[in-house]
Amino acid sequence: MEIFWTSNKSINGLRHFVLVNKICEKDQIKFLMVSVIDVEISLKISNEELINSEKWNEGWLNLTKSESITKDYLDYKSGNIIKKEIIKIFVNNNSLFNIS
Repeated sequence: MEIFWTSNKSINGLRHFVLVNKICEKDQIKFLMVSVIDVEISLKISNEELINSEKWNEGWLNLTKSESITKDYLDYKSGNIIKKEIIKIFVNNNSLFNIS
């Protein structure tokens, strides 16, 4: 499975993400995605949403800076947008990002 993904819609102003963990929850597969630019921006999404929706593109699309980092990101970082609780990220042993 591809580990690099581009969101079609910005998430807190950012669009490039990496898949760092695959998680099984209640008989459902979920993926933990983290922004390439800011690790504070992470999300957990279902397999269905990632693979079978029009919300994500495999790989990193070649976007202009203003397309990949929008004004929403500056608002998010300046506190103009209410921040969700930051998810602590623990990398599974089988993750490509586990370097221990």
